[in-house]
Amino acid sequence: MQSYVNDPVVQKNRWWIITAVGMFTIMSTLDGSIVNIALPVMAKDLKVPMNQAEWVVSSYLIVICALLLLMGKLGDTLGKIRIFRLGTVLFTIGSLLAGFNHSFGLLLAARVVQALGASMTMANNNGIITEVFPMKERGKALGLIGSFVSVGSIAGPGIGGLILGQLPWGYIFWINIPIGLLTMAVGHWVLPKDLAPSHAPIDWAGFASFVAVIVPFFVAVNLGQVVGFGDWRVLALFVVAILALGLFTRLERRHKAPLVSFKLFQNAEFTISLLAGFLIFVTNFFFNVISPFYLENARGLSATTAGYILMIFPIVQVIVAPLAGSLSDKIGPYKITLVGLLVILISQLGYAFLNLATPLGLVIVLIGVMGFGNGSFQSPNNTVVMSAVAPQDLGIAGGLNALARNLGMVVGISAATTVLFRAMSHTAGRKVTTYLPQHPDYFIQGMHVAFAVAAAICLVAVALTAYRMRQQTRN
Repeated sequence: MQSYVNDPVVQKNRWWIITAVGMFTIMSTLDGSIVNIALPVMAKDLKVPMNQAEWVVSSYLIVICALLLLMGKLGDTLGKIRIFRLGTVLFTIGSLLAGFNHSFGLLLAARVVQALGASMTMANNNGIITEVFPMKERGKALGLIGSFVSVGSIAGPGIGGLILGQLPWGYIFWINIPIGLLTMAVGHWVLPKDLAPSHAPIDWAGFASFVAVIVPFFVAVNLGQVVGFGDWRVLALFVVAILALGLFTRLERRHKAPLVSFKLFQNAEFTISLLAGFLIFVTNFFFNVISPFYLENARGLSATTAGYILMIFPIVQVIVAPLAGSLSDKIGPYKITLVGLLVILISQLGYAFLNLATPLGLVIVLIGVMGFGNGSFQSPNNTVVMSAVAPQDLGIAGGLNALARNLGMVVGISAATTVLFRAMSHTAGRKVTTYLPQHPDYFIQGMHVAFAVAAAICLVAVALTAYRMRQQTRN
């Protein structure tokens, strides 16, 4: 079996390779969250209502999730590095087009091009790193990639706020162009040629049925936040998604070269780690949605100050993740992932007791604690996911890993807003769909309920990981 591990040129350049891959990983994940803070300005400039402007975010996430499995399979079939390179080009072109504020249609089309490129890079970044780095350094390397993913996902609002304070909104996209060009230049010199690709046939029927799962599901989630999840249209879309999932499963079991081999899920390490990663991204996005309300609306901090405080999360994670990855290379990933999850759980319980009088120093400590927990969990967990599959399945495993993250973001955003506003409505005795400045107590009560739910979700991840660790110890 061919391997980059024994190639001296690749090993000499391996840290440059992870730099190129990591830079683009940050950009592609950042663009899923950086746009949120600019939506009011975009809506005003482009003369569209806010509910339409939100499709600038939704279209990006929908296209990425719909394409991740296909791009992972194409990486296994045609070459991960080839697909990654093409993704960097498309994402940079999409970023250029998205910065022009000529029309809302052009912006949406540009976001689709961005998402096409992002899905190519997201689905194959972990697979490239797993092939390039030897086992003794794999945890540290995947830890860095996990850090880049989380930095991009969590740092978006803070970075977006800093850019909007000085420049027009188009620059939140144009900032990608010099980084993209630099990544392509570095990649041209250091990325190796692909190992022998499989050239297996692509399961197009499976891909079409998977799209039929993702698109109705996303539309239902977005529509449900507006009209309520009991609305017949939302329920109908969920039914369509469930039926399409049944069709997808049936097609995949019968295809000789399926988009997803369900044999992967027979591996308990792979499945439990993937599910735990999904649950923690749901938990993280409870924080991502609610913390700006708490800091800016309830505590009266400026957007810039709130942005600086929120940046503590990704900064701490960036520092901790490679250290946790290195430690997992030495003692194994299982204990570290469990410790990380327990630390995240402590932070969620701490958030559930915050109020208007809580010292900001304690809030900052809790945010740092959450960053520490994520840094400790994400790196070893990614190592388990990517090391649990055969080399020929690395692309699809990376695609599934990225899909779990993106679905976690979407479910987390939807669940957080739904729980928060329903709890606020219960306290107020009437329907509440926004922060009420004259009643901060309504928000605080809703926040307590929301973070209690986030803690419960995190507790499920703790239980799954503890079970996985126990089974591994027995074996």
